[in-house]
Amino acid sequence: MKPASPGAQYTVPPEPSRMPAILLALAVHALLLAFLYFGISWQSNTPISVEAEVWDMKVETAAAPPLPAPPVEAEPQPEPEPTPPAPTPPPPTPKVVEPEPVKPAAPDIALEREKQRKEELAKKEREREIAEQKKREEREEREEQRRKELAEEKRREEAKERDDQKKRDIAEQKKKEEEKKKEAEKKLAAEKEKAEKAEADKKKKLAAEKAAKAKAEAAAQAKLDAIRGDELKRITGAAGSTGNAQKSSAPKLDSGYQAAIAAKVKSNTVYPGGDEPGNPTVEFRIEQLPTGEILSVRKTKSSGVPAFDEAVERGINKSSPLPKKKDGTVERTFPLVFKLKDLQ
Repeated sequence: MKPASPGAQYTVPPEPSRMPAILLALAVHALLLAFLYFGISWQSNTPISVEAEVWDMKVETAAAPPLPAPPVEAEPQPEPEPTPPAPTPPPPTPKVVEPEPVKPAAPDIALEREKQRKEELAKKEREREIAEQKKREEREEREEQRRKELAEEKRREEAKERDDQKKRDIAEQKKKEEEKKKEAEKKLAAEKEKAEKAEADKKKKLAAEKAAKAKAEAAAQAKLDAIRGDELKRITGAAGSTGNAQKSSAPKLDSGYQAAIAAKVKSNTVYPGGDEPGNPTVEFRIEQLPTGEILSVRKTKSSGVPAFDEAVERGINKSSPLPKKKDGTVERTFPLVFKLKDLQ
């Protein structure tokens, strides 16, 4: 290999072959296997066999087999010229040689028969044991199958019993629910009947109270009409003769008394109000009985707002009977002035 000249491109040298190393490894392993094989073969010993002969006096002795002829020595051959040694091939795979069975000799016929008989007895015993084992296994299998069938039958019976119990429980629950429903319906019907009866009684009572109240109101109204007629007659008679004198000599109203009447009328007057300018004022002339019951309400001056005038008039009528003076008397007729701002 020439050295690379300066400035030349560097090249990677080729990788050496691995074949010699592989062949060397194979040769070493072959030698190791051969060493192990021959070492084990040299140390193996032929097993010692013990033979016994049984002689029966009744059996004639067989003639001894003829002895084998002595081996003939071969003539020496000239030694071949040595040849160069060839490369050692790998040793073949050792084969395990099984020993051939030793055939019994003629004198061992009785022993062989006895052995065969024992073997037959042992074989029959094994067959009997196998048959008994098979019978036991079949019997155990039948018993196991019977146990499984009994367990399955018991499981089915228990499942059926559970289903029947569940059905009975459902039926019992349904029966109880129906009884509760009937009891609730019965109770509801009784309560409804009781409520209807109470409502009828209430209606009867209200009708009776209403009739009594109407009767009392009619009697009071008749009495009031009679008093009012008498008062009108008295006022009319007094006005025809001395009306001017009474008007000129009428006493001045008590401010506290007038304020009490105005307060009561204000509490009974409902007017939502609007965008009316100023302070509209309305005046009424009220006539009442000695009991404070309003006899008549007459508007003497309008405020210019009809809704306000009507609201004040309704409030006056709702205020009957009107408050009395401290001494228990009333003014039979007096003016009442109301302003819009008084309601705010």
